[in-house]
Amino acid sequence: MSEAARGLLQRWGASFRKGTDFDSWGQLVEAIDEYQILARHLQKEAQAQHNNSEFTEDQKKTIAKIATCLELRSAALQSTQSQDEFKLEDLKKLEPILKNILTYNKEFPFDVQPVPLRKILAPGEEEHLELEEDDEEGGAGAGSPDTIPTRVPGTLLPRLPSEPGMTLLTINIEKIGLKDAGQCIDPYITVSVKDLNGIDLTPVQDTPVALRKEDTYVHFNVDIEIQKHVEKLTKGAAIFFEFKHYKPKKRFTSTKCFAFMEMDEIKPGAIVIELYKKPTDFKRKKLQLLTKKPLYLHLHQTLHKE
Repeated sequence: MSEAARGLLQRWGASFRKGTDFDSWGQLVEAIDEYQILARHLQKEAQAQHNNSEFTEDQKKTIAKIATCLELRSAALQSTQSQDEFKLEDLKKLEPILKNILTYNKEFPFDVQPVPLRKILAPGEEEHLELEEDDEEGGAGAGSPDTIPTRVPGTLLPRLPSEPGMTLLTINIEKIGLKDAGQCIDPYITVSVKDLNGIDLTPVQDTPVALRKEDTYVHFNVDIEIQKHVEKLTKGAAIFFEFKHYKPKKRFTSTKCFAFMEMDEIKPGAIVIELYKKPTDFKRKKLQLLTKKPLYLHLHQTLHKE
């Protein structure tokens, strides 16, 4: 075993144990976060080209299946349904497989498939790629109503415990208006809270894939629980919404546009906010509207205060 492979397995093993420890202790937010981070690392290794990987193709398939199981456990922790959940005792069966991945040659214990080999770009990474030629004033039509295939849910986190005198914010993402809404594949929205320098103030959350596409709208109807009390957000902070979709020709998930909401816009009720061209400008210095057409991100805010 090379030093690089040994180092990877040690880090993965430590992360796996950390996640299951949090899970056992009932620290669900921390467990979800650890599972999601490890799943991303495993998926990245599973997608690595042969010359850049420490593992064989068969080993990478097993690694990808373990990543799928981590996502299933993460989804189970976020679900209110008790049926068909991926249980902690199921997940713990995978630790020795991950630890001994180089010698494991048995059938995988669960009937799961690897997550499709899709590259999900980190914030800012796609600035270094050739930008797609999006002509927002012409081109394809809206498309017909379409139901989007179900995928493993995103990385939504539960509401924080309430504190006397403090306010929590729930944002329901209702829908987003796009001229080519019907053509977006597996769309979802990444939600983050940034300070003026673009630094994260809370954990980043991904919505599940949208419920449906209809006319010029992609419908989500999903609640986002902001992971910080409103009074504790720094001056000048903003909540960002990045709309992402899968591009089969380039085989990665790309940001199509983004929107943001500033602190003075936090108030109960419905709100529509403008859409801006990518790449996402977390510092809000060079903003360009996505289109002149009246298409927006539709949100509804609920404030919770003791």
